[in-house]
Amino acid sequence: MIRPFQPSDKVKLLKLLRLNTPAYFAPSEESDFIHYLEKEVEDYYVAEENGTIIGCGGINYLENGTVARISWDIIHPDYQGKGIGKKLTAFRIAEIKKNPTVRSIVVRTSQLAYQFYEKMGFKLERIEKDFWAAGFDLYQMEMGT
Repeated sequence: MIRPFQPSDKVKLLKLLRLNTPAYFAPSEESDFIHYLEKEVEDYYVAEENGTIIGCGGINYLENGTVARISWDIIHPDYQGKGIGKKLTAFRIAEIKKNPTVRSIVVRTSQLAYQFYEKMGFKLERIEKDFWAAGFDLYQMEMGT
């Protein structure tokens, strides 16, 4: 089940992030995630199975709503490779496509996950070394709507 984020989910989402640190996130990114959850959430969703949060990911809107950015995708390690990330990403793309003002969808990820987004139809635009933290490069990707 995919549902909207509730502020009461924050503690569980931080645990989810920590389960993916340092494999997919640098330890320094935890404070960025807390700030995001407290100040920058626009559309954010959690994936649940049997009442347990197994994934999360958001959408933010830029450039007067003409660009949607896929944000802070995190999947529980026990559920990676089982289609949860694909379902959560496809759900958000479908939500974005309901909005006629959005012209493109971007995602900022790392070298550790960019191939997942390629399979979802995103094209690589640029790479910036050590953007997120040492050893975590920015891979900026885009798809049209």
